[in-house]
Amino acid sequence: MDTTSRPLRVGLIGYGLAGAVFHAPLIAATDGLVLDTVVTSDPERQRQARAEHGENLRTAADSRELFDRAGELDLVVVASPNRTHVELATRALEADLAVVVDKPLAATAAEAEALAGLAERRGLLLSVFQNRRWDADFRTLRRLLEQGELGEVWRFESRFERWRPALKGGWRESGDPAEAGGLLYDLGSHLVDQAIVLFGPVESVYAESDARRPGSETDDDTFLALRHAGGVRSHLWVSATAARLGPRLRVLGSRAAYVKHGLDPQEDALRAGARPVAGARWGVEPEAAWGVLGAGDETRPVPSLDGDYPAYYAAVAAALRDGTAPPVTAREAADALRVLEAARVSAAEGRTVRLTAADRDPASGRS
Repeated sequence: MDTTSRPLRVGLIGYGLAGAVFHAPLIAATDGLVLDTVVTSDPERQRQARAEHGENLRTAADSRELFDRAGELDLVVVASPNRTHVELATRALEADLAVVVDKPLAATAAEAEALAGLAERRGLLLSVFQNRRWDADFRTLRRLLEQGELGEVWRFESRFERWRPALKGGWRESGDPAEAGGLLYDLGSHLVDQAIVLFGPVESVYAESDARRPGSETDDDTFLALRHAGGVRSHLWVSATAARLGPRLRVLGSRAAYVKHGLDPQEDALRAGARPVAGARWGVEPEAAWGVLGAGDETRPVPSLDGDYPAYYAAVAAALRDGTAPPVTAREAADALRVLEAARVSAAEGRTVRLTAADRDPASGRS
């Protein structure tokens, strides 16, 4: 299929929060990609999609309609409930389509590895939407680490905390294991991915996980303590029951610490209807939201790098056209899922779970 001289045509499965707020706007804003079809069984969401992306947008009530036209597409984006990710990604790959899957890629690392193997055998792109790698705070921290500003890092603390004492309902709050719901797999997917990107493989996992809200069927308040093979300890919190929020990031090193409060502005901007525009700044944090670097009483504010969610789909488009590496791989997603699975075991059994070298790199055991 020639993809060198025309826009790459994208089919998007799902038009809930993930599809409508994140994927569709970013796809539409990416040079070289065109949103061709949105799959949703909800007539109102179909109308919403056409209103937001033009009457020429095609809609379908079922993914089968999309796969029946596989030859007309270049990329399928799976932004449907977690329980459908593996099935839909498999169908897309078997239809010879490149695939982006919203996190988490699967409920288990074994499923993620199987998908990765299928994509590799068929020579197709399979990437996972870990957009939080392009948060303003995370990009800024990566630069500080590259510049050696903190010295040797001892502890990485990272939080996604909210105050939502009442349940909202929906599959994300279901206790059915097939749904892969709960905050550990939702926001925890981001925090674990970021920790691994920064500090490498994890060798041990300890977790405490609770369902605190009345009627809650799955975790809504979870803590993870990770030890990385390189010696850094990561302490990660995800909670819907935090009446006062802790710092988004606190990173302690031998020379200095970096402390950052508040969330990246891109999600709120997208929810409010703002869209990235070529040539215009995006993801800009106000000075009042900048983090602080220093030790003891000597600190200074650190201007935040702009958040850059558009970079994800720009990298996907480049990978499809030029054969460059995808921005996030399925193998990387499997690494994070191994940590999430270990956290579930740790919380259930009240013990630290150790990941062997084979756990951290299953490929090492392949012939």
